[in-house]
Amino acid sequence: MTVTDIFIALGVVIIWGVNFVVMKVGLQDLPPILFSALRFLFSALPLVFFVKRPQLPWRLLAIYGMFQFAFQFSLLFTGLKLGMPAGLASLVVQLQAFFTMGLAVLLLGERPKAVQLMGALVAFCGMALVAVHLEGKATLIGFACVVTAGVCWAVANIATKKMGQVSALSLVVWASLLATPPLLALSWIVEGGAAWQLAADRFSGKTLMTLLFQAYPNTLLGFGIWSMLMRKYATATIAPFTLLVPIVGMLSATLLLDESLQWWKVAAGMLVLGGLALNQFGARLWAMATAARY
Repeated sequence: MTVTDIFIALGVVIIWGVNFVVMKVGLQDLPPILFSALRFLFSALPLVFFVKRPQLPWRLLAIYGMFQFAFQFSLLFTGLKLGMPAGLASLVVQLQAFFTMGLAVLLLGERPKAVQLMGALVAFCGMALVAVHLEGKATLIGFACVVTAGVCWAVANIATKKMGQVSALSLVVWASLLATPPLLALSWIVEGGAAWQLAADRFSGKTLMTLLFQAYPNTLLGFGIWSMLMRKYATATIAPFTLLVPIVGMLSATLLLDESLQWWKVAAGMLVLGGLALNQFGARLWAMATAARY
């Protein structure tokens, strides 16, 4: 990767990490599926009237919109609502990097190096540490929701790889539009009109700010840049960058939400970061060490 693209990717990491705090705050006033629907409604409007639809088959655009936005975030918001701490959720959802690598092997014929597989194993040990220390049935269900959200993100990453050259802004705006109606319908069916009325009664300036942050820097800017990088570089190069999101997420949740930072959270974060380091730099360091011996 170029130095510029590395810094761009790190900027997205910071936005996405802080966003877990914003999501937790927004869920104080909005039910999770409705919150997700409103996020993508704001992301689509009014830009959809000024941005042309990306030159993609409707099927591919719909797959991206459903998995990247509708499925992933309805599951993620539900997991947070069921008690998953914001910092831990930012860690768990990053399993998407390794789900993406697995799907790339199955569907795209990519072959990760042995050291990348070792990195995945180290990161999954971090996830196991999280699962062992969760308490309460609701929180365990929330954990499962966040893990499944990571699978949905991985499916969207594979769809992105099949798109070729396409406008990142156009992709995100139109995918947000396609995600909104099914989310609104699902919210009405599952959460009900009473939840909508309560959300309307509680709607405040704070609620609006969380929605605006979700829609613009997080969705339009973050996912627009992410889709561009996914098309530009190999999956195994880009996907692991998001493993830095939980570092930002856990620190911001500790500072802004007063979430406790127990030893096992720190250990899990270090395992995930170690997995990223192996994934990104292991092959290069091994080659350098082998060359030094000779």
